[in-house]
Amino acid sequence: MTLYSVYERPNDAPTAVADRFSWSAALLPPVHALVHGLWLLLLLWVVGTLAIAALGVVVGGEAAFWLYLLFATLIGFEAASFRRVKTAKRGGLYRTEIVAAGEDLALVDYLKQQTR
Repeated sequence: MTLYSVYERPNDAPTAVADRFSWSAALLPPVHALVHGLWLLLLLWVVGTLAIAALGVVVGGEAAFWLYLLFATLIGFEAASFRRVKTAKRGGLYRTEIVAAGEDLALVDYLKQQTR
């Protein structure tokens, strides 16, 4: 079961954003950012990777590898936050949080609550 934040825009279908670790964001941060239109995350990844590469000259390649691994893990944990911020900035109004097995089930539960 996963916790989903539900956002709703006027005259549009609601959107559910999962609050969980994103493996795609951790393993392939630039691809994940491009697929979801998260330009700030892409910029953060580019700047962070360049900083780690520059730091790697000073601290060594192995330390730079572990720093990048920590950085990628952080991105995996924070990817959902970036998606929530993007949804809110595009006019999505936060409505509720729902625990469900999937995004579609979270939206069904939300719509059931609205019809009561």
